[in-house]
Amino acid sequence: MPLSDHEQQILAQLEQSLSQQDPSFAQRVRKDTLYRHAGRSVKWAALGFVLGLVVTVLLFSISVALGLVGVAMMFASAVIFERNLRRVGKAGWHDITRSLHEDEPSGPDGRIEHTVHHVRRWLRDRMPHADE
Repeated sequence: MPLSDHEQQILAQLEQSLSQQDPSFAQRVRKDTLYRHAGRSVKWAALGFVLGLVVTVLLFSISVALGLVGVAMMFASAVIFERNLRRVGKAGWHDITRSLHEDEPSGPDGRIEHTVHHVRRWLRDRMPHADE
C-alpha cells in the first residue's frame, strides 16, 4: 500500500531532521543496503572458508580432532556464504558491482572506486581492441 501525502511529508521531515542531527549516520544509512551488507558477509565467509582449509591442512597432521575444527570452520563458512549469496541475488549483485560498470564512481568518497576507474581507463587507452 503506498504512503499518503501526509505520511510522505512526515517521512521527509524525519529524514531531514536526521540529516541535520547526525549527518554521518544519515549518510551511512543511505549508502548501506541489504545487498551491500550481504555482499560483505559473502566476502568474509569466503575468507573464513579459506582459513578453515588452511587450519585443516596444517592441523590434520597433528591431530584428527584439530583437523575437524578446520572442517567445522569450512562448513560454517559455506553455510554463511550460501545464505548471504541467496540474499544478494541477481539484483543485489548488480547493486554491489554497479560502481565497476559505471564510467564514474557513484559515491562521493569512492577512493577505491576512483583508483579502479583510473586503472580501467589507463588499460582501455593502452590495450588494442579486438574490433579495431
